[in-house]
Amino acid sequence: MSESSSPSFAELFGAPPSLSAWAPGRVNLIGEHTDYQGGFVMPLALHRGTRVQMRARDDDRVRVYSAADPEAGVRSYRLGGEERAHDWADYVRGVTAEARAAGYAIRGFDALVTSDLPMGGGLSSSAALEVSVLRALRRAFDLALDDKTLARLARRAETELVGVPVGVMDQMASSLGDPTHALFLDTRSLAWERIELPPEVNVLIVDPRIPHRNADSAYRLRRRESEQAALELGVPQLRDLTVEDLPGISALPEPLNRRARHVVTENARVLAFRSALLHGAIDTLGALLMQSHHSLRDDFQVSLPEIDDLVDVCATTDGVLGARLTGGGFGGSIVVLAAASEAPAVASRVATAYAARTGRTATTILTDHDLHD
Repeated sequence: MSESSSPSFAELFGAPPSLSAWAPGRVNLIGEHTDYQGGFVMPLALHRGTRVQMRARDDDRVRVYSAADPEAGVRSYRLGGEERAHDWADYVRGVTAEARAAGYAIRGFDALVTSDLPMGGGLSSSAALEVSVLRALRRAFDLALDDKTLARLARRAETELVGVPVGVMDQMASSLGDPTHALFLDTRSLAWERIELPPEVNVLIVDPRIPHRNADSAYRLRRRESEQAALELGVPQLRDLTVEDLPGISALPEPLNRRARHVVTENARVLAFRSALLHGAIDTLGALLMQSHHSLRDDFQVSLPEIDDLVDVCATTDGVLGARLTGGGFGGSIVVLAAASEAPAVASRVATAYAARTGRTATTILTDHDLHD
């Protein structure tokens, strides 16, 4: 069953919804695997996202349905009884558990979830779900919940009940971002700044539909390695180091030296990317994306050969300024910076060249939310 043919809210719950809320997915322009080390990131919110239709109840029962998982049916639980069930509704359970733990007065509710974000594409569908549910709860129960606090609650929902040790970038991007501005974020202080994208460029997300391979366990390992590298270098976080510390970083044992080198140089690239945006240095933006991908491939080792092939195709495609893996890695999508005047043509060229090289089909999402297969 497709989302377009899924049952309506009234068919599911016997009455129409009283409100709805929406939150975007995100693509990370640059700043990968830096957020859990207190570093800098620069995500971009998308036109695509997740919508929650909701109706408050007079009891403590929660009933939720996802149009993306109709076989799961309506999931139901009671507030205060949230336990991990290893299904999509864990994200909702986590949200209500954290909201109540933080002292927000909520009651039960019925909710229908729909989304046009591709699952597994590295576009933060989980954060969009968490933020959209919290936005709906904020409206339904008149919660005094600002956007930054909302993002922090959403992150705790994922790290605690869901059990994924994510940084705060995805939730901050979904809560604070918009599709026309890059969100420069200091993940240590949570200071943030919106920076307008130059009109000469367009952002494309290319999904080669590569299934994630051991992504969860590998993410946890990279996080532990980063923490160990910081410990051996005598700093609280790798954020506390700069490129001037690279000689000492190189003296670490393998692979800790590589992990630390990536985080430190990636932080420097984010700062350089911010400066290039502010000064309209378009060519610099593309070069920084390519450098970031090489670091993710060689130092953090989170890419795959199929992803590298796609980035290589982009590097030789007219109209492409730069490209790199985006998201946690081991599958997912790449982000491409293209000349705005050629963006639709670039999407077609990349898909055609990638199919000719690998026999695989890639899907391209433009920032104007057109979808090209």
